[in-house]
Amino acid sequence: MASWVLSECGLRPLPRIEVYPKPRNALALNNNNFFKLRTLPGSKASNSFGSSFKVSTCSRDKTRGVLNVSAPLKVATTSEDDKDKETIIGVTGMEDDGEFNPGAPPPFKLADIRAAIPKHCWVKDPWRSISYVVRDVVVVFGLAAVAAYFNNWLVWPLYWIAQGTMFWAVFVLGHDCGHGSFSNNPALNSVVGHLLHSSILVPYHGWRISHRTHHQNHGHVENDESWHPLSEKIYKSIDNVTRLLRFTLPFPMLAYPFYLWGRSPGKKGSHFHPDSDLFVPNERKDVITSTVCWTAMVGLLAYLSFAMGPIQLLKLYGIPYWIFVMWLDLVTYLHHHGHEEKLPWYRGKEWSYLRGGLTTLDRDYGWINNIHHDIGTHVIHHLFPQIPHYHLIEATEAARPVLREHYRKPTKSGPIPFHLFGILVRSMKQDHYVSDTGDVVYYQTDPQLYGTSKSD
Repeated sequence: MASWVLSECGLRPLPRIEVYPKPRNALALNNNNFFKLRTLPGSKASNSFGSSFKVSTCSRDKTRGVLNVSAPLKVATTSEDDKDKETIIGVTGMEDDGEFNPGAPPPFKLADIRAAIPKHCWVKDPWRSISYVVRDVVVVFGLAAVAAYFNNWLVWPLYWIAQGTMFWAVFVLGHDCGHGSFSNNPALNSVVGHLLHSSILVPYHGWRISHRTHHQNHGHVENDESWHPLSEKIYKSIDNVTRLLRFTLPFPMLAYPFYLWGRSPGKKGSHFHPDSDLFVPNERKDVITSTVCWTAMVGLLAYLSFAMGPIQLLKLYGIPYWIFVMWLDLVTYLHHHGHEEKLPWYRGKEWSYLRGGLTTLDRDYGWINNIHHDIGTHVIHHLFPQIPHYHLIEATEAARPVLREHYRKPTKSGPIPFHLFGILVRSMKQDHYVSDTGDVVYYQTDPQLYGTSKSD
């Protein structure tokens, strides 16, 4: 993770959010609230938390550059002859020929979206949240009991798909605990989050903290944490075999456990180690607690392996676990990739919390929407992660008149979202890296990727 010194700068309110790479000892957020800042000794800070959530950090470079784009798309220009065109793009997000420019600043603020969302959508009902946990846990144990009872090869494949999907649903509820959208009680969120995530071998606090970093920096080339693009330099530095595996299915859909241990190319640290670059010192106890819970689950699985035999454990838990991993990687990847029109990634002064969040995508999963708690309603979730999952659909519909062209309505799915596999394959073939330079960049394709690697 990039680490710049910010302690001498402090914080000051600006008209938009600008967050720069976080050092381990500088800025962090409260465990259960993405929008509450805490400062460490030696830094002066102020913040403005009106409805628009305005936060900024400063840097040594006080100059403001013009829009710097490294892809051949129409963008705002800065020449004297094009001032009128620049004004049109900056105010409306549309060029003077009526063409929408996804890389232009939106004509609305975060406060405008917030104001459009009904007040009851922000209310968290812990009993309703717990009811979803009870539902999922009952289904998980019920499926396991049925599969173990019949124990034949006609049942096992169906069980693996269904149970892997339920593991993914369990993860989503733990994910809500990590955001604090499960309830307003931090202790309840932590206990439920540990029980759910440890059961599927996810270190709750380690994941929660890195996922918080993802939300804080969504859409930023260097600072984003989840499925962020590789820069051209890093892409070319990876050996051919690793590069080929990264963009050849199904291998990217099996990446999550390895990411937990070693993060993404170009970044260091582990979700299990309290001294990782992912964490600040006062998060050490949280990380240790989650790593201990994860280890206890591994111990329980080892005991069950002796008690029922390794083959039975593999059928009941091991294969569904990997189905869950594929669900997680598929969903998280497609929420940030694969749109038919390439979407921008930002760096430097062109990045803001709002612009980064608007590059996320909603997806329709058909019958699976209800099973995995409407995680496909991702745009509003990314902008306001404190909204409970059971209010996301209503909040999204209320916000769409404000978002306008910046909201990309998902393709309607059939009962099973088979259409997403075509989108995934296309993205893997096209979205390889972004330029090392430019403040607004778009994915580029390496036409030699598969041919060169195969010849090697």
